[in-house]
Amino acid sequence: MARVFVYGTLKKGQPNYKHMINTAKGLAKFQGRGRTVEKYPLVIAGKYNIPYMLNIPGTGHHVAGEIYSVDDQMLQFLDEFEGCPDMYQRTLMRIEVVEWEGKGGAGEARAAAEGVVECFVYSTMTYPPEWVGLPYHDSYDSSGKHGLSYVLRESRE
Repeated sequence: MARVFVYGTLKKGQPNYKHMINTAKGLAKFQGRGRTVEKYPLVIAGKYNIPYMLNIPGTGHHVAGEIYSVDDQMLQFLDEFEGCPDMYQRTLMRIEVVEWEGKGGAGEARAAAEGVVECFVYSTMTYPPEWVGLPYHDSYDSSGKHGLSYVLRESRE
């Protein structure tokens, strides 16, 4: 099992969360909520209003999201879903645990006690330079006050 941190459309209540609970795509177990230890720019960009975490450590905000434990099948699905490695790159990042739900072995308890876990995160180093000038968000909600509703893949032209 691998640990993945999601900050955008794959979170609970967001447009692509259905994929996280579709066991035909693999297993994803909600572990808790967290935020990036380092600051990153989280922008909403492109004609489909997609959330992107730009891989520029030290700029932006501590980005909030959810921590999942996923099996190899789900990790492979997420790689394909996220267009890895072209659109997003999967990298390890340190995530501060805000609220822990997982009840596991000593490793889980220790990680929760220390307050920081390593998770795979889909961020991007391949983006147009003008995205750096977009507004930075600390949390993503497709129907947030930014007014940039995410366009589902099946609704795109």
